[in-house]
Amino acid sequence: MAALGGATAAVSSRILPSATGASLSLSSSRSFFSFECLRSSPRISNLFLNQRRVLEVRVSSRGYGTVSAVASDLDQLKNAREDIKELLKTKFSHPILIRLGWHDAGTYNKNIEEWPQRGGANGSLRFEVEQKHAANAGLVNALKLLQPIKDKYSGVTYADLFQLAGATAVEEAGGPKIPMKYGRVDVTSPEQCPEEGRLPDAGPPSPADHLRQVFYRMGLNDKEIVALSGAHTLGRSRPDRSGWGKPETKYTKDGPGAPGGQSWTAQWLKFDNSYFKDIKEKKDEDLLVLPTDAALFDDPSFKVYAEKYAQDQEAFFKDYAEAHAKLSNLGAKFDPPEGIVIDRSPSAQGEKFVAAKYSSGKRELSDAMKQKIRAEYQAVGGSPDKPLQSNYFLNIIIVIAVLAILTSLFGN
Repeated sequence: MAALGGATAAVSSRILPSATGASLSLSSSRSFFSFECLRSSPRISNLFLNQRRVLEVRVSSRGYGTVSAVASDLDQLKNAREDIKELLKTKFSHPILIRLGWHDAGTYNKNIEEWPQRGGANGSLRFEVEQKHAANAGLVNALKLLQPIKDKYSGVTYADLFQLAGATAVEEAGGPKIPMKYGRVDVTSPEQCPEEGRLPDAGPPSPADHLRQVFYRMGLNDKEIVALSGAHTLGRSRPDRSGWGKPETKYTKDGPGAPGGQSWTAQWLKFDNSYFKDIKEKKDEDLLVLPTDAALFDDPSFKVYAEKYAQDQEAFFKDYAEAHAKLSNLGAKFDPPEGIVIDRSPSAQGEKFVAAKYSSGKRELSDAMKQKIRAEYQAVGGSPDKPLQSNYFLNIIIVIAVLAILTSLFGN
């Protein structure tokens, strides 16, 4: 880690992974609100199907904001992701970007049906009133880092940008590929922000019970709680912000970013399963162990998964990717309802189309493969549930050839 140049340091005010950006000040007197261009006729509307334009105006004392009734543009999402990758190369802000996405989504309450009252991934954290929640201390630095990207790609909602940044940060730090979808719609005003107190605390009286109370409210289970806790493999905690951790350790005194704080792992910008190994051992006094971290090995149900992840990084990566994707969708309203996928999953591309394998009458192909070839088979009278009949054209050629041979033989 010593080879990494300086920029962004990490900080934690609660259980979720955390980091601060480089020394950046917030000017609360500036903010941006975006309004979708009006579309008065079907013809004009069609022209804007793939090109969404926004009009930006400044307002005062509202934090960052955009008013948009539509979700994100696919091409702009792809380009924004590339810009986030470049940002990470110079700012090393992986932890704080993950924390930003988590804290925007982590306010979800499954017992509330209405949007946006239910909370969740809706971009509400861009408003100053929510930034002032104790659990969100320091996240304004993440917003400052992402604002130039938001200004550049006005066709990407804040809700999508926060989740895109978090997933990209995990992947760029060496973590698993997150099966993300986009198209989240933003809330439009500070009045739609959730009340304070929905995010988990780092040191409650009964850590395991507290984790379950908060994450069960989101609709997550014990396995997902433990897997998501593993993201503490990234980041540092600063006592002046969160009340937890040492001012400096041998792992943090030289940065990158502003020196100081206490990390959960020695290589706190590398996403792996070392968090579980280090928490289990508890041998290094320079590594942070919060009460909610210790609970993963103290609680019998949590311990099953924590032990597994300490031994098997592949299992951790698989479960983490699924849990992260689930968390990022909590409470979100998607436009279109099915969401927007930037990358197709490897499993959707991995099976080769071998017609002979299927037309033999065997049923070994997957459902995905059947869907892929359905149209081609139906075009010539077959279907994935009914093997093709004989190839009549080929049969005619064979019959003609046989007759020709017989004619030649009998003729001689």
